[in-house]
Amino acid sequence: MKYTQLGRTGLKVSRLVLGTMNFGPQTDEADSHAIMDAALAAGINFFDTANVYGWGENKGRTEEIIGSWFAQGGGRREKTVLATKVYGSMSREADTWPNEDKLSALNIRRAVDASLKRLGTDYIDVYQFHHIDRLTPFEEIWQAIDVLIQQGKILYAASSNFPGYKIAQANEAAARRGMVGLVSEQCLYNLYERRAEMEVLPAAQEYGLGVIPWSPLHGGLLGGVIKKQEQGGRRASGRAAEVLADPAARGRIQAYEDLLDKHGLVPGEVGLAWLLTRPQVTGPIVGPRTAEQLEGALRAVELELSAEVLAGLDEVFPGPGPSPEAFAW
Repeated sequence: MKYTQLGRTGLKVSRLVLGTMNFGPQTDEADSHAIMDAALAAGINFFDTANVYGWGENKGRTEEIIGSWFAQGGGRREKTVLATKVYGSMSREADTWPNEDKLSALNIRRAVDASLKRLGTDYIDVYQFHHIDRLTPFEEIWQAIDVLIQQGKILYAASSNFPGYKIAQANEAAARRGMVGLVSEQCLYNLYERRAEMEVLPAAQEYGLGVIPWSPLHGGLLGGVIKKQEQGGRRASGRAAEVLADPAARGRIQAYEDLLDKHGLVPGEVGLAWLLTRPQVTGPIVGPRTAEQLEGALRAVELELSAEVLAGLDEVFPGPGPSPEAFAW
């Protein structure tokens, strides 16, 4: 496994991030434990979760599964760089009360303690804001984070789904307090969805943030979805199905699969490998439901894409171009 540093921190993290969103809703506890064991054995040391994972009536279940895995010992917690998130309410919608969600100092304080209990640990390496809070000032947010760092409950703060200007605002507010600020941004970024190159990636580069792309295969769209359907596999759903309903978009996906078929490459592996060629990307999040899916993701780390393939991918999925030139007419 290849490693890099997470933004402006001293943390050494794997070039793949293990996403745990499926643990609980789609993958039971025993299989989740097996996947985490396999990931750690393969050298993946960066695990990503969120307090709301488990969803619906089972919010928090994913953190509990990770906690029961840590409880098995064997250095599991010590070897893992753990990231979780805060923002959404942990109550059922009908039971939600004011200050039970978003990024108020009160909710951050409560949410950290609840996550620590579910995770069975006394600290979180990277505590991520799952979304921007349009009402809570960054001065309040950073005051709460400063207290948590001093208490030893978290090491670093990070963002998820932040636009470029919010990354700038957050880090300027942190700098006024003499704090490190955000150390990474978790954003939607893949071959098909490259809008992050316009402002998010430039902001991350300017402030020294690592970039952790989520949905690296765009909901399965970049995983060979058309060929799988033709071979009688599972039909596309969710984001992938919406895209394929557009004839022009379907044509681009077909061109992508044809290009990779010509070079004898596996689409899902290429989608991950392409992200690993992006200089600002720390590591894409992979969310395997099975051990077999994890094995496919691991192969992508060692895959070297030729200049010809990279040029072909840019032709099929052209990015917006360098910023700020991309904004010019």
